[in-house]
Amino acid sequence: MADLKVLNREMYSEAEAARLLGVPQGTLHYWLEGKRVRSKQYRPVVRIEPKGGPVPVTWTEFVEAGVLREYRRKHQVPMAELRQFIDTLREQFKVPFPLADRRPYASGKQLVWDAQVAAGLEPDFWLVAFANNQLLLTAPSESFLQRVEWDGDIATGWRPAADPRSPVVMQPTLRFGRPSVAGISTDVLWEHVEAGEDVTEVAEAFGITVKDVRWALAYENAARAV
Repeated sequence: MADLKVLNREMYSEAEAARLLGVPQGTLHYWLEGKRVRSKQYRPVVRIEPKGGPVPVTWTEFVEAGVLREYRRKHQVPMAELRQFIDTLREQFKVPFPLADRRPYASGKQLVWDAQVAAGLEPDFWLVAFANNQLLLTAPSESFLQRVEWDGDIATGWRPAADPRSPVVMQPTLRFGRPSVAGISTDVLWEHVEAGEDVTEVAEAFGITVKDVRWALAYENAARAV
């Protein structure tokens, strides 16, 4: 079973977390710290309370922000309703980061449904929906669930690549949480190829397959093109 301390491990600067998630840093800062607009203070969405200052992003905060990212791709997240929804899930599941816990997506769908309705969350932002009289995961939450590697109910890995076949993974206990393939950081592999080394030579030098190197290059090229 995964060590619960991993969940609260400080992993990334805010800027780095935003880059790895593919969201504007200002958006991630709002999710983590809230913001003030004129005389009104808006609470955070991911964190229960703002921490203030340049505080590193923990592993669980990063994973939970990944859920919001799935919705952010096509929509503007309705923060007031979403904040109430997450607060309700926190209370029901007794965990500070319910969107980064497997139970809402597996055994707790009815609780999620009730929380969605109570919060007045728009259907575009539902995590579960009824189909043929059954509660099923919506496309964004299904996509998120597939991106995460789980140890029980704990998120122990995150797959940052858009292609679900990609072996690129981020783990808090490996390479300081940086994207890697076969245990090698993708940016290291990219730098070797960018310096003029042949893909086959790089694979042999690191003891991995050519396919692994190509997956690393595909991820890095896509990430750097954003």
